[in-house]
Amino acid sequence: MTNTRPLKSSEWVMNDLKTQIASGSWKPGDKLPSVVDLAAQFGVGRSTIREALSALKAMGMLDIRQGGGTYVKADAPEQAQPLDNAEWMSRAESLRHILEVRKVLESGCAALAAKHRSEDHLQRLRDTLEEMGTSLGDEQASEQADVRFHLQIAEAAQNPVLTDLVRSLSEKLHDSMKDTRALWFYAELRSAERLLGEHTGIYEAIANQDEPLAAQRMESHIAKVERVLYEKTNRA
Repeated sequence: MTNTRPLKSSEWVMNDLKTQIASGSWKPGDKLPSVVDLAAQFGVGRSTIREALSALKAMGMLDIRQGGGTYVKADAPEQAQPLDNAEWMSRAESLRHILEVRKVLESGCAALAAKHRSEDHLQRLRDTLEEMGTSLGDEQASEQADVRFHLQIAEAAQNPVLTDLVRSLSEKLHDSMKDTRALWFYAELRSAERLLGEHTGIYEAIANQDEPLAAQRMESHIAKVERVLYEKTNRA
């Protein structure tokens, strides 16, 4: 059947790939075609394919190995709907609590970072943003850079008590980031590039020493995921 959509979005490609995996066209352990081959198959750009693959990896369906290709995870059939199953629902309340803490704590960190940041702090944030930009097709590397970016903002606030609080939450932050990014991509709130753009906007407010804007952008960034979580749990 011919697709009637004028454009094939990353979400459309993601759903098509997910259907093929669920139907057994690609079995656990199978290696997917290269990004170049998939782009030709779907008639889309490589960035669209990378976004779709990153979303599926965030959902736990694919294993993207840097320089080694993309594989269907062994447990992918059990995780075909990771945000709708019972396991997800059991994590949803915990994630909601963590997001509430992050919204309060990290918006304050962003404001203080805008006030106290040094050139060294800004350089480290720029380096992490660059890494996020170059690793859009590698979800594990992107996730690690994402967590590091938020921790670096806390360090830029130059308040040791606040930094210790954020560091003490680092393990929970890392775990919640997986769910946060999965929610982001699954709901197609933003593409990977736009997610990077939000981080860049937070950095720019800090670099310009605009405390209210830095806090507002950080709070808005986390609040978007809160809204999707609310919508998902109330539809389930």
